[in-house]
Amino acid sequence: MTTRFAHATTTGRTHAQTAAAVVGAVFLVVGIAGFIPGITTHFGQLELLGHRSGAQLLGIFDVSVLHNLVHLLFGVAGLALARRRDSARSYLIGGGVVYLVLWVYGLVVGHDSAANFVPVNSADNWLHLVLGLGMVALGVVLGRDEARRRR
Repeated sequence: MTTRFAHATTTGRTHAQTAAAVVGAVFLVVGIAGFIPGITTHFGQLELLGHRSGAQLLGIFDVSVLHNLVHLLFGVAGLALARRRDSARSYLIGGGVVYLVLWVYGLVVGHDSAANFVPVNSADNWLHLVLGLGMVALGVVLGRDEARRRR
């Protein structure tokens, strides 16, 4: 099936929509994995929130129930917003900005501080930086390509 838009895939979705759906699906998988013993090490230490949660996704990234729920909600939002071209781009850019803010938060807040309610560690900080930059880049580049093709 072809569409009148050269930038759309054969399903009629833009590349930004596909990217938003993929990112959303990955967040859903990560959110679910955070509740699976074995994938999440020290699962018995999983707490609702805060830096005292000893659970780690893949033995690397600190997680809590709140952290996992945020991933699940972020995933659902990505899938829902991927339905429309403009909202898919907004999800990628806006979500990327949220992750960049989380990166700064992780740098500023001490890992053993009571203010570290998410919780985050150094691995989370690096991941948030990469996610933030990657999502913003996807939203900008794919959105720019879409706008150029519309003209």
